[in-house]
Amino acid sequence: MKVVAINSSPNMEKGCTHMILEPFLKGMTEAGASVELFFTDKLNINPCKGDLACWYSDTGECSHNDDMNDLLIRLGEADIWVFASPVYYYGVTGTMKILIDRLLPFTDNKTILKDGHSHHPGRNKVDNGKVVLVSSCGLYEMDNFDSTVFHIKTICKRDENQFAGALLRPHSWVVEKMPEDIVKSAYDAGYGLITNGQMKQSDLNNISRNLVSLEEYMKL
Repeated sequence: MKVVAINSSPNMEKGCTHMILEPFLKGMTEAGASVELFFTDKLNINPCKGDLACWYSDTGECSHNDDMNDLLIRLGEADIWVFASPVYYYGVTGTMKILIDRLLPFTDNKTILKDGHSHHPGRNKVDNGKVVLVSSCGLYEMDNFDSTVFHIKTICKRDENQFAGALLRPHSWVVEKMPEDIVKSAYDAGYGLITNGQMKQSDLNNISRNLVSLEEYMKL
């Protein structure tokens, strides 16, 4: 099974998002998956021009000649996509949004009705592939992830992917090192996704558990 993970945190390996992503990917690797990790800050990916060249050219390639061309090939062969992004102004980071916009070649230029809703069918990728969101947030409450989760779920619904779940870590900055039980839950979630095809809700809940009380958080 092939996994492509993309981390859009500008802090890369040193960021709070990576504290959850790293053990998650380790769990998938040790369960037998082939895992590739990319950082958007190390890639040259230009914003989508909206010229629809990928839809109407003979080759289906984007008019940009950048690192997204190779990444599209890898994503097209992957069974699981992992989008890892801290919450920036209630959404993904700018570099992740640019990358998501450039996923347009995975949709067809035809418009069909699916469940009574206009829809561009998917193409050139693994059918019914899974998508996972890994995210951290500086704010305390879980509802600060709502718009980010909704965005990724909507992409899955429209692009005919399966949303496999989200590893969400609120108020992540209050600790310098992530507690071992949370690290283990992230590992177990990755391992379970490969071996059982799903992640346990108990692991996802533990990843999101409160690290401090709201009163302690406000003092910090």
